Amino acid sequence: MSAIGRLLAGAGGVGLVAATTTVAMAMSFGPWSPAASAESIPGTSGNLNTSALEGCPFVAQRGDVLYFASNRPGGMGGLDIWYAMRTASGGWGDPVNFAEVNSPANELCPTAHRNGKTFLFVSARDGGCGGDDLYMTRRHTSRGWAVPVNMGCTVNSAANEASPSLLETELYFSSTRAGGLGDIYVSAFDGTSFAAPVPAAGLNSAQDDFRPNLRRDGLEVFFDSNRPGGLGGLDLWTSTRSSTAGPWTAPVNLGSAVNSPVSDLRASLSWDGSTLYFGSFRAGVEGSQDLFVVTR
Repeated sequence: MSAIGRLLAGAGGVGLVAATTTVAMAMSFGPWSPAASAESIPGTSGNLNTSALEGCPFVAQRGDVLYFASNRPGGMGGLDIWYAMRTASGGWGDPVNFAEVNSPANELCPTAHRNGKTFLFVSARDGGCGGDDLYMTRRHTSRGWAVPVNMGCTVNSAANEASPSLLETELYFSSTRAGGLGDIYVSAFDGTSFAAPVPAAGLNSAQDDFRPNLRRDGLEVFFDSNRPGGLGGLDLWTSTRSSTAGPWTAPVNLGSAVNSPVSDLRASLSWDGSTLYFGSFRAGVEGSQDLFVVTR
């Protein structure tokens, strides 16, 4: 069995049940609040955003860990994955370098799986399939995090992959494999292996479409795109479906409360569906890109 197969199948697998179709849940949401720096959350460390780049945020299922990518000082090289723990006051504490997954190359797009043990991310380290590849690691109760392994050249390509989002039977991500254009892809997952990816029907355009993240039930997706109808640069867009076997609706721009005239990207949703974190290059950031948050 391959290294990735052992990670997926070992210790009870990743806790997924194959061949399950999820239908629409009773979730109802209002409009998004105006975007604000993630440091505006009461009790949050002033070191969450810095004069460096902070982006690619992802909040763990329990809402107790905020992962993100940054090239701040103290890392192992280039972009590293960092994390901040939820404090007793409800804010985010001082960020810590996630040394177990980082390398001298770029690491980004962290994604903590719902089982609390599996962690997916993107890396440009040597030994991959080319460009930025999807990687996976797993935490053992006593031994800690396993050495990260490449998710294989069926999923990865010689181009750049980004933002893995793993559901019960699907892996969503973006790739520039189609001649340099960014598209969103989906790979069927049977609990132990991944099928050859195909473009995600209904989500792609003639422009760049990047970095998907799905709601926990798989019925709502967020991604960034420079397609027509945006405010400028890459904007955040969303689409829904009535079941995981159904088609995606026409994507909708999240609007001026969330997006800005410059690039806003790699959004991820909290477990309860009420809070969206993302990176933005908008005016007033501390560095080249900061972490922002909106609620609904």
